[in-house]
Amino acid sequence: MSFILANERDEGPSEVVAAFAKYRRYVEEHRVRFPTGAYELASSNWYFNFNDHRCPHDSWLESLTMSEVRSATNAAERHCAIRLRLLGAYHDCFIELHYPIVYSYQLENSASLRGNGDWRYDEFRLSDAGHLVHEIEWAGAPGKEARWLIEASDVQFRVLPIEGAHAPESRPE
Repeated sequence: MSFILANERDEGPSEVVAAFAKYRRYVEEHRVRFPTGAYELASSNWYFNFNDHRCPHDSWLESLTMSEVRSATNAAERHCAIRLRLLGAYHDCFIELHYPIVYSYQLENSASLRGNGDWRYDEFRLSDAGHLVHEIEWAGAPGKEARWLIEASDVQFRVLPIEGAHAPESRPE
């Protein structure tokens, strides 16, 4: 079940407002179950604000790094981690999202010759197992949009300014 992805956002202005209100209620109702990093993003006033330079909307994928991290105590025990690096929509910063422990992932793109397109919409939810689910929709040619689903322990977010560019907007909430 999604709250604020393309199906909900493409309906119309009043439906978008209602969808965000429903999503905010969902996030708040599940606050104690949400991982800290994901809750901070999902409940912030800036993350979904397209005018804020830290918002991933319209960003471009720079890199996706998937690694298998071995346990410090047992080299045979490993887990998957994912790091995304995006060029911010205003081209003044890089946005990094790091999923330290990944339980599952699906990366779908039926037409990747020209990349994934712009980061369109995303949302954070909880799986039945209580893990973070981050669903990301990428804009592509009609009918050729990419969709990623990452189930993880949490997400760590940071913004890295690009040297020579104006610093990204960092308004207090």
